[in-house]
Amino acid sequence: MRALILTVTLVLGGLVAIEGQAPDARLQNQLKQLFPAATSFSPKAGDPPHFKAYAGDPKLPQSLAGYAFWTTELQPLERAYDGPIKMLVGMNTKGVLTGVIVVQHNEPYGDFSIDMPSFPRQFQNKDIRDAFKVGADIDAVSRATISVTSASRAVRNSARRVARQFLTPPGATQ
Repeated sequence: MRALILTVTLVLGGLVAIEGQAPDARLQNQLKQLFPAATSFSPKAGDPPHFKAYAGDPKLPQSLAGYAFWTTELQPLERAYDGPIKMLVGMNTKGVLTGVIVVQHNEPYGDFSIDMPSFPRQFQNKDIRDAFKVGADIDAVSRATISVTSASRAVRNSARRVARQFLTPPGATQ
């Protein structure tokens, strides 16, 4: 008798994604924020776990627009001041980030927080080959150095992991 194994991943912030099933409505909206031109998204799958964003006419074969992934699934040991910072990251097929959504964290709030919209916005259009160095190409948030450094490292390392797995390096032939 064969056993059926179903992998269920609980996503903090009230979202549940079951591997192999389409994203729920809230997650679908977040994916759409990362890929506004996308017409569909794959179920979460693969190693590393990711969603694929597709663009084009839904009646024709669609082109791959990019990948979305959770930093906490790809960098589970990365911790900020008060625990992990759960971010949904979008990356196009050229290795450029389409955006970052901070979904859940336990960090301090206010003007010295990663909770401010300017923090995730600075990652939009950032190339994964950049340094992601706080104070150089990542803006430091006053009194949140540990959180900013950790969150930046989580975005960088998870994006580079997805890129190594799925993207063709510049100048390489397929």
